Amino acid sequence: MNHWLRRLLPIAAVLSTAGVLVANQVGAMAYISGSTGYDISYPQCGGHYPTGAFGIVGVNGGYPFVHYNPCLADEYGHTPNAALYINTGYDPIYTQVDGKHSTPECVTQSASIQGTSPQQAAWGVGCSEASRSIAYATSQGATSPSSWWLDVETSNSWSSADLSLNQYTIQGIVDTLLRQSPAAVGVYSTGYQWRTITGNLPVSGVLAEWVATGSSSAGRARASCGTGFSGRPVWFVQYLHGGFDTDYTC
Repeated sequence: MNHWLRRLLPIAAVLSTAGVLVANQVGAMAYISGSTGYDISYPQCGGHYPTGAFGIVGVNGGYPFVHYNPCLADEYGHTPNAALYINTGYDPIYTQVDGKHSTPECVTQSASIQGTSPQQAAWGVGCSEASRSIAYATSQGATSPSSWWLDVETSNSWSSADLSLNQYTIQGIVDTLLRQSPAAVGVYSTGYQWRTITGNLPVSGVLAEWVATGSSSAGRARASCGTGFSGRPVWFVQYLHGGFDTDYTC
């Protein structure tokens, strides 16, 4: 931005703010406060699906790369106002350009990202997770999700020695989703898991949060509405009901 004329900065700020407001309004309009939906993925393959005003369908098979949900096409096709979520993670092996992990395109793009070489490689990992997930979703007919969600959990692989590598990975996913899809991007996690994985390092471009409460009570789950673990507004809180993950819209 240093090369911009000073007199243009106020105009740019207004336009940027307007863009954020529009994005928030468009994303929020996709869901009605007080409504309930559900989230499903590969564990529900072959079974009956729950009902709800919306659904969030998993693209992957529990892990980023290689593993994908074989029932994505059917689950997405039977889900109203369907959103998609992708599993995320960082591991040094993910930086390999081996046809399964980092893509040549994302590695090339990562060279323009400000940071150390390991941080750039981590951004490339995130970019590749998003790109490969989008490609798989597209191949299964899941082409117009109402929103995208990043499943950020400690059960997947992350760096414990350098949390910035996790931050750059997540940022690479967000940047790529926003570049390749018009849908809003949010994060699914808990306060503990988000702090453990990112150290609360900043991630830009995330619009909203989906909070895992572990509760079987809708009332207790609703207590988690408001501002979430990363400082963004909470759109959904997840609780268990009838053997399925149920999601309440805040």
